Amino acid sequence: MKKIALSQLTTLRWNLSQEVHAAVHRGIGGIGFWRPKLEDIGVDEALENLNSSSLKASSLSWGGGFTGSDGRSFSEAVDDAIDAVEQASQIGAETLVVLVGGRNSHIRRHLHKTICQALVEVNAVAVAHEVSLAIEPFHPGCGDEWSFIHDLRATMDVIAAVGSGNVGMVLDTYHVGMDDKVLEFLPTVSEFLQLVQLGDSRHNPLGEMNRCLLGDGRVPIPAILDSLNQAGYDGWIEIEVLGQDVERLDYETVLDHSIDYLNRLRGLVTQA
Repeated sequence: MKKIALSQLTTLRWNLSQEVHAAVHRGIGGIGFWRPKLEDIGVDEALENLNSSSLKASSLSWGGGFTGSDGRSFSEAVDDAIDAVEQASQIGAETLVVLVGGRNSHIRRHLHKTICQALVEVNAVAVAHEVSLAIEPFHPGCGDEWSFIHDLRATMDVIAAVGSGNVGMVLDTYHVGMDDKVLEFLPTVSEFLQLVQLGDSRHNPLGEMNRCLLGDGRVPIPAILDSLNQAGYDGWIEIEVLGQDVERLDYETVLDHSIDYLNRLRGLVTQA
């Protein structure tokens, strides 16, 4: 499956060599990198693993925090995001996932202006490095400290304000999939999608992220993938399954179930 990728958050305790082996064994085409794991091994080792396997880097997560909610200043967050763009370029990742930061007691108008300013600065570097920026909306039940952008409409407002075709969005089905409006909005936003992450849940997010096995929850993944297929989406789809509901399972089981589930939806995803 050329456009299916394994998010490193799914296999958090594995090293990259284990992830690459598991991906190749299952015909998965890419790895969605998480910056702490990348920085632990360095770009050279990451490239060695990718080049030896013919896998691609689907994305790098994440840059952002522009609102100061994580204790950094605006300039520190922008500089860090620029560093992330350069890391993404070095490993050949097409997309840098952006979490803009929590509200941090600011008024919404000020937050909107702040993150747009940050994205314009970071995007100038991203364009030069041929890396797209993808804003990820987070469900407020589990992500207020990570992002004050919670839905597709708010994400589109920021994208429109920045006004660059290089700035788009991530559709993480765990965070937005149970929104009653998601299927209505998808045809409108599909052209701005840089990345899709597949997650499922038995209930709306609350507290720590808790994703169940794909297909075992309430997220209408088949309908979402069908809508994306109808809209012509041909980008990466990452498997991102983590949380208490699956932590008792070994990673091999999680990946086998995920691939089996996607194979049952074979006509709805891009295949090699």
